[in-house]
Amino acid sequence: MERIRILLVDDDRQNSELLRKFLEVEDYEVDYAENGRTGWEMYAANRPDLVLLDINMPEMNGFELAQKIREQDRDVLIFFLTDRTEKADRLKGFDLKGNDYIPKPFYPEELIAKIRERFEHRQASLPSRMVIGQTIFDSNLSTIEYAGTVQHLSARQSEILAILAQHIGQTVERSYLLEHVWGNDSYANSLALNVQITYIRKMLEPDTSISIVSLKKRGYRLEVIETT
Repeated sequence: MERIRILLVDDDRQNSELLRKFLEVEDYEVDYAENGRTGWEMYAANRPDLVLLDINMPEMNGFELAQKIREQDRDVLIFFLTDRTEKADRLKGFDLKGNDYIPKPFYPEELIAKIRERFEHRQASLPSRMVIGQTIFDSNLSTIEYAGTVQHLSARQSEILAILAQHIGQTVERSYLLEHVWGNDSYANSLALNVQITYIRKMLEPDTSISIVSLKKRGYRLEVIETT
């Protein structure tokens, strides 16, 4: 199997080198950049599978870099690694379509477990194409198509929709989604789930035969109205 390539962008060189060694021991290929601008150049040149981003950096901060990356690539995974733990910062990270937000300090083993879990889910076999209402969902391509218009989902949004689509008309518990998509039901991940459901709803909005129903403190149910 081809090695997973990681780009680590953080101006704390000493701790970054230690983290890099932990990751390389796990057989990940790791590139390192000490500021956002260099990180952008290395991302463009190497196209990694995962970007690990600090936020407070010179020349270009992590939020700015994440925004530039997302303008070019909807699929690459982005994890924020930062000591900025305020709710507003977390929400901004997920609004920029970050896939995880990990507060410093953290154990390298925790990060490695999250990375492993994310890529295992990516490789999990799911039905490639599903028809939901009048929308065609392709989980391999992470796309939805309605009335000839194709929209691209992030990898995480695609996983969420795939789970809901496999349980049409049934309530999917929040805890189930959090465990299967994020790996745990932390408060930050719970906030992220809310944000991602909002994005998915917006993209499905043109197809009025589909709705995602929220069940307070329980979960979500994907409903399809049969048309004649």
